[in-house]
Amino acid sequence: MTDSNFSGSPDYRSSALRAIRIEREAIETLEDRINGHFTKACEVIMACKGRVVVTGMGKSGHIGNKIAATLASTGTPSFFVHPGEASHGDMGMITPQDVVIAISNSGSTSEVVTILPLIKRMGAPLISMTGNPNSVLAKEAVANLDVSVALEACPLGLAPTSSTTATLVMGDALAVALLEARGFSAEDFAFSHPGGSLGRRLLLRVSDIMHSGDQIPRVLEDTTLSGALLEITRKGLGMTTIVSATGELTRHLHRR
Repeated sequence: MTDSNFSGSPDYRSSALRAIRIEREAIETLEDRINGHFTKACEVIMACKGRVVVTGMGKSGHIGNKIAATLASTGTPSFFVHPGEASHGDMGMITPQDVVIAISNSGSTSEVVTILPLIKRMGAPLISMTGNPNSVLAKEAVANLDVSVALEACPLGLAPTSSTTATLVMGDALAVALLEARGFSAEDFAFSHPGGSLGRRLLLRVSDIMHSGDQIPRVLEDTTLSGALLEITRKGLGMTTIVSATGELTRHLHRR
């Protein structure tokens, strides 16, 4: 197959390239938004004695989940709270020592706006990520991270596309700035990812996998071959050590 289109077929490639171009331009505009508000947000989070609580509705909620996960894995304890659930009990997950990051493209999402008075009364600092710096959410925040976009990649201008990408990138920028400010190292990262290859490489020690004491297969020099095989089977290492009457290692035997 080639890139040429069959007569009457949709121009998939042009649509995809247009979407990528629009989203790339949305990301580029973020550079001018790394300003005093961004610095203030970093300072507030660095001074936080609790955790960073991220909240958002709909697609903003999905992006918020990812931002919270990225923060948590890079040295900033964080978790996501659904704003609708917060109105039905989950506000108890937020404390005055926490910092709240509220995400809403419009800045007026009802589920998010509903919990603003509670956050304010609690005294937890609020950071907003909105596409409208004049919105209710932005005005209530100690710092507003502007993630507004000129166009959504969706040709209808309806599906969150460029706006969610810009929000995600701003969240990554925040996480990286905090990571560097904390002096977060590869070893620190490994502790957050013990199941990954980096975690195994940096955290796994000889003592974690070594066998000692009665776990070590051991037979005397005059043990029969069948006896040695039984010891190999019992200890499950595929081999046995051979020791003298005084317990000194003389050689070892592998099962073939």
